[in-house]
Parts: sequence; C-alpha cells; structure tokens
Amino acid sequence: MCRSIKTLRPPYAESVTEADMRAAALQYVRKISGFRQPAAHNAEAFDKAVEAIAAATGELLESLEVRGGAAR
Repeated sequence: MCRSIKTLRPPYAESVTEADMRAAALQYVRKISGFRQPAAHNAEAFDKAVEAIAAATGELLESLEVRGGAAR
C-alpha cells in the first residue's frame, strides 16, 4: 500500500528517531485520507491521526523482540 514507507526495526534500521516514526505516520495518513495537505477544516483530525499512528508505531517498535541475525 505505502511502498515508500521503510521498515523501522532491526536489522533493517539500526536506529529510529521520532522524526522517522512521524514521517512514516504522515505517509500512511496521507495515503489513507487521500490528502497530501488537508483543508483547514480537516487539519485537526489529520494531525491527530498522524500523532496517534506515530505513537502506536513507537509502542510497537519498543515491544518487538527481534531474533536472529540480519536476514534481508
């Protein structure tokens, strides 16, 4: 679906920043909503979704247990 979103867990990414997670969340929300930049009346909902998805991404990455070596 969002082919340009990169995998954010080891071994694909050595370190992941808040900016990386927010960028992935922004791409996802843009794809789902169909808006690159929402109109003013949708901006709050759009921004809220980006923040919620970025937070969920952080929780997911913190919870994952990656086993094995660098299997690409």
